[in-house]
Amino acid sequence: MFSRIDKPLRKTALAAIVVVALALTACGGGSGAASNSDALDTITPGKLTVAIEPYMPYTAMKDGQMVGLDAEILQAAAKKLNLTIEPQVTDFNGMLGGVQSRRVDISIGGIAWTKERAKAGLFTDPPYYSPPAMAVKGSQDVKTLADLQGKSLGTVTGYVWVKSIKAVPDAKLSSYPDANGLFADIAAGRVDVGFVDPLLISYTQAQRPDLGLQTKYLTPPTDEEVKKSPDLAYFQPYMTSFYVPKEEPKLEKAISGAIRDMYTNGQLASLIKKYGGDPDQYLKPSLSMTSERQATDRPADWKAPSN
Repeated sequence: MFSRIDKPLRKTALAAIVVVALALTACGGGSGAASNSDALDTITPGKLTVAIEPYMPYTAMKDGQMVGLDAEILQAAAKKLNLTIEPQVTDFNGMLGGVQSRRVDISIGGIAWTKERAKAGLFTDPPYYSPPAMAVKGSQDVKTLADLQGKSLGTVTGYVWVKSIKAVPDAKLSSYPDANGLFADIAAGRVDVGFVDPLLISYTQAQRPDLGLQTKYLTPPTDEEVKKSPDLAYFQPYMTSFYVPKEEPKLEKAISGAIRDMYTNGQLASLIKKYGGDPDQYLKPSLSMTSERQATDRPADWKAPSN
C-alpha cells in the first residue's frame, strides 16, 4: 500500500477478496543470497507464494503475470534464488494478514516498515524509500504542516497516514477502501489533500489527466515536532519493505541479500527510473532509518542500503 503503511500504510477489509493463483516460472540460477531454494523456509519448497493487490505502478496482474515496480524487484530476486512465483491477488489487509497467519510466503507492494508490523512478521531490507508526497487538485499551494491545519485530508483505510492526519490540528480525516475513491474526491473538491504512495500519484496523473491531480511534497516535520507528537513521524520519509512470515527467516535473509545486490549492480536505479521515480529520492535513506531498525529488527551493525 507505499503506501501501505502503518508508517504510511492501510486498510479495512473489502467486501470481497479475489484470490488468483497463477504460476510464473522464475528460472535461472545465480550466485548470491541462496543456492538451494528448498532450504528457504517457504510453505512449498521451491515456490514463493506472493500476496499482492492491484496497485499500479507497484503491483498488478496483466496477461497472467505480475507487473509493476515491486513485482519486477521480487521477480529478479526469485530468479536469483531459483524460486517459482505463485501470485495471489487480495486487498491490503489480506496482504498483511496472509503473512501474519502464514498463508503466503511474502507480501509486496509499497508496504511501509513499522515497528507494529515488525512485531507480527519479518521485513526485508528496503528495496526503496518513499518521500512524503501529497495529491492535490490543480496548483493548490501546500508545503508544510501548518498548511494542512483545518483542511480535509484523505488517505486509504489502514495506511499509516491515518495516524499522522489525526495528529494535525483541526484537520478532517476522510478514509477510503482504495485510492480510486480518494482521487475522485480530490478531483471533485471534497478532499483538499490526499496521502498515498508517491509513484501512485504520478501514475494516476499520467493515466487520468482529466482529474487535474498534481504531486506536492510535504516539508517533513522536524525531530523536535515528532518528539512532541510521535504520530507525525508518518509524514517523514519512510522505508518500504517486503513482508515475510516470522516462520521464514531464511527467506527474509535471502531476499534481503538479493535486494542489496540490486543496489550494487544498478538494477534498482534502472527500475525506479522506469516507473517515474528519481533514484536520489528513492534509493537514499534518511539518517534515522538505520537507527530505527537497529533498535527493532536488525543488529547493531546493520546499515540501511543506499544507492
